[in-house]
Order: sequence, then structure tokens, then C-alpha cells
Amino acid sequence: LQRLKSALWYSVGKAVDNESMRLRVNATPQFIAALAELVFTQADNVAKDLESFAHHANRSAISTADVLLLARRNEDLGTVLENFISDDKAERERESVATKGKGKAAAGKGRGKK
Repeated sequence: LQRLKSALWYSVGKAVDNESMRLRVNATPQFIAALAELVFTQADNVAKDLESFAHHANRSAISTADVLLLARRNEDLGTVLENFISDDKAERERESVATKGKGKAAAGKGRGKK
């Protein structure tokens, strides 16, 4: 748990440093630590909610439906997630078709030649 918090603190610190440079402001180490703790607490709450949603649906694994349910009160976030899921599904379908097409093409090349 401590290693996870340290990694999160490092990542938050890097993000704050980048934004601080872009905005030409300073951020104290106390601010970074407080923000990292806030992010950790929020992530822990999200994880618990997702587990609860999956458990309520009698599933042992969290699904995209659980993530969308979590975002139900934030329309903009819900739209972003739905678009991401839709784009990911389309990409997987394209990859599947391309993989199947390559398999058929390779199988066809070997036919008729002896």
C-alpha cells in the first residue's frame, strides 16, 4: 500500500510540476501531498463502488456497465466513457476482421501449388 501511495505521489507531483511550469505558478510539496492523498482516497472509493456494483449484479468481475453506472451523475464523463468504449469495440472488430483476412489469405496462397 505504501509503495502504491509513493508511486501515486510521484505521478501527481510530475503532473503538478508540468502544469505549474505551463501556468508559471509554484506548488508547494504540501499541496502535492494533499492532492495525492485526495486522488488516492477518490480512487479507493471508486474501486469500492465498482466492486459493489459487480457484487450486486452477482458477478465476480467488474464490467464496463459498472463503470458507466459509476459515471451516471456526470453526463460529460459518461459521454466520454461511452465514446471510448464504442471506439475500442470498433477497433477490436477491425483487428478481428484483419486477423481473419490474413489467415484466409495465407491459407489460399498454399493451395494449388505442389
